[in-house]
Amino acid sequence: MDSSPARSHTSLDSFVDLYAARTAGMTASEIRALFAVASRPEVVSLAGGMPNISGLPLDVVGSAISDLVEHQGTVAMQYGSGQGLPELREQITDVMRLEGIEAHPDDVVVTVGSQQAVDLVTRVFCDPGDVVICEAPSYVGALGVFRAYQAEVVHAEMDAHGLVPEALRHAIATVKAAGKKIKFLYTIPNFHNPAGVTMSAQRRTEVLEICRDEGVLILEDNPYGLLGFEREPLRALRADEADGVIYLGSFSKTFAPGFRVGWALAPHPVREKLVLAQESATLCPPQFSQMAVSAYLAKHDWVGQIKQFREMYRERRDAMISALGDMMPAGCSWNVPEGGFYVWLSLPPGIDAKAMLPRAVTSRVAYVPGTAFYADGFGSGAMRLSFCYPTPERIREGVRRLAGVLEAEIELRATFGTTIPERGLPAGYDAPGTDVT
Repeated sequence: MDSSPARSHTSLDSFVDLYAARTAGMTASEIRALFAVASRPEVVSLAGGMPNISGLPLDVVGSAISDLVEHQGTVAMQYGSGQGLPELREQITDVMRLEGIEAHPDDVVVTVGSQQAVDLVTRVFCDPGDVVICEAPSYVGALGVFRAYQAEVVHAEMDAHGLVPEALRHAIATVKAAGKKIKFLYTIPNFHNPAGVTMSAQRRTEVLEICRDEGVLILEDNPYGLLGFEREPLRALRADEADGVIYLGSFSKTFAPGFRVGWALAPHPVREKLVLAQESATLCPPQFSQMAVSAYLAKHDWVGQIKQFREMYRERRDAMISALGDMMPAGCSWNVPEGGFYVWLSLPPGIDAKAMLPRAVTSRVAYVPGTAFYADGFGSGAMRLSFCYPTPERIREGVRRLAGVLEAEIELRATFGTTIPERGLPAGYDAPGTDVT
């Protein structure tokens, strides 16, 4: 007799009664839903954060990979260590040293991109109902991970100088007063995704002191830290707090995303748990990708290559800021990022970025609505614009199309008198030093 659970024939998904409760939090991100449309050649995509790798010396990369296959192919295509290739972990410590971090290779865990590192850390630390404090707004990929593990996200406000210390104190006090456990603070201190801001040196000291006093672990996600336009890399949080910070890095933005190589630097006891979690998830991260990245770092001027990337992205940033200043209608405001990939644009009162998106796509321009970056439904009055991939000419054309959509939307709202309460830019973007139009 068949004892398997009966399947419902009235549901679109006949397996719905079998899924784990945590799958309720597994939803497609608003960015992924845009990919099919944004990849069409007639659409100017200001949506995705896809690195522009056209400046990579593909002859050098190809030669390194060819040499790898010819001379070490049987090793490269075999299983490797769950912690990652020792040579690559040594090289990763050299990369982190550019941001003031002195670390031992034994405390590095190589992951399949830094996204997997976020997943592993969350799996190791979070039970259902635990709290993760995040900046408002925050990275959509991390929010999806926290949601999937049934963690509760509590936002703390940002301004033009990054996470606001008083907002962090308030968030911690509120969570503790409710009797809930804070597992860590998730922060992107450099060239924030999506807000584009950078945490000031003073703020870094204050955030470290608050978390140290309150016993809150910090998860420092830093994929953009070496891509600054105005100055040398700022000192990482992990550089001044070895025991209370887990640091995440990635080669996706400074080399190539297709290799999917990232890492976590963690205190020794945490590292052990991450290795076990890594082994249960993938047995070992891809050996071939690690050896390819290691060969690139060993044989190419990767620091010089990063400088070239910085100049390329600076040119694209300047093109976007110039176009916004020339074309955006009154009531819009935006920041001028010092590095990274993104500009955070605040819309005039009553304009809903998510509701407007279909009309923008019809006009052949795409962006990401601000709602994607909040766990609490806010952000409808803002959008993230990415300048990393399109050429300066395409960026300007995309902004022109977007401005036209916005002008039509403003006229429509004025005609019908519709207003929508929303939260746009993080607090403080009206402060001196920001670009407000």
